[in-house]
Amino acid sequence: MLTAAMDGSFSEQNFDESRLSALENRLGRYLAASALSGQNVRRQNEQISTLISDIFHQTKTPVANLQLYTQLLQEQTLQPQAKECVQAIALQTEKLQSLMEALVKTSRLESGILAQHPQPGEIAPVIHRASAQYAAWAAAKNIALQVGPAEGRAVFDAKWTEEALCNLLDNAVKYTPAGGSVYVCVHNYQLFSAVCVSNTGPGICEQEQAKIFGRFYRSVGAHQTQGVGIGLYLTRQIAEKQGGYVKIASEPGRKTTFSLYLPRENVPAGDTGCK
Repeated sequence: MLTAAMDGSFSEQNFDESRLSALENRLGRYLAASALSGQNVRRQNEQISTLISDIFHQTKTPVANLQLYTQLLQEQTLQPQAKECVQAIALQTEKLQSLMEALVKTSRLESGILAQHPQPGEIAPVIHRASAQYAAWAAAKNIALQVGPAEGRAVFDAKWTEEALCNLLDNAVKYTPAGGSVYVCVHNYQLFSAVCVSNTGPGICEQEQAKIFGRFYRSVGAHQTQGVGIGLYLTRQIAEKQGGYVKIASEPGRKTTFSLYLPRENVPAGDTGCK
């Protein structure tokens, strides 16, 4: 009966006064209630996602206007204090736009409106595209951004995996001080390929490592750094919906490595990538 319930084929077979019939009846009622509860949760998630999308569309024009007027003010001759205020407005407007975009992506992923479509493919092109987007920022901060061995095949959605990797690279470049380095490579294991993003920097203490993938969580030492605390949460959602996961290894004051694990195709055991 439990096996049938798990594969969706359960149906009541006994209609009498026996204990087996009573058990079947109760199990049937439980499964029906669970199915109804699941439908209600999905409906609520869809409603929340729709609400967030509506809010995003309604705020796009005001945010764009804020950016436009801020740029116009920045072109004017202002007193030093006024310049600081304009810069603060520009920073907060950009933060608001990033937050709304991240919320829309997250809600649509959670509700299933934006489904992922994992396909077998090479990982290297995704890594090179994502790294290229952060090369200029890293150079401006005097950070060495390097891509190591990136060969490997896995089953993943290229668009969403690039989104997840960009979140990891954004995090790495953001928290790496000038003169530091960010290194990206692939480790191929028997069941998974791990895209590893390492950076030199302050690191993350062990007590916080279990919290950083939570929505809106910001580390105690990160409040002065620009961000909304949703990138790592979104990365974890993307990984899990592809059958993968994300891990962190950090040595406070020295190095932090985020590893995005993607399920592999059937490959010979012992095939490994960079060390």
